[in-house]
Amino acid sequence: MLFMVIERFRDRNPAPIGERFRQKGRMMPDDVHYVASWIDPAAAICYQVMEAPSAAAMQPWIDQWQDLVEFEVIPVQTSHDYWAGR
Repeated sequence: MLFMVIERFRDRNPAPIGERFRQKGRMMPDDVHYVASWIDPAAAICYQVMEAPSAAAMQPWIDQWQDLVEFEVIPVQTSHDYWAGR
């Protein structure tokens, strides 16, 4: 499954997030895969596409970051897959 993960940086400060990422990486479970990400120009929100068997599978990853980031997880599908099912 694909998920759009919206990360809102607490205190609108990306520095601690970047520091932890450089030190520890993404810290994701083996069955969760990063696809792509974008950061808004104000560097306060990151939009990520992740692939995982379920939203629950991402919880260990979220737990590693929730002190710095507020998460919103939205199940999504590609436009191709959406229209193929119609």
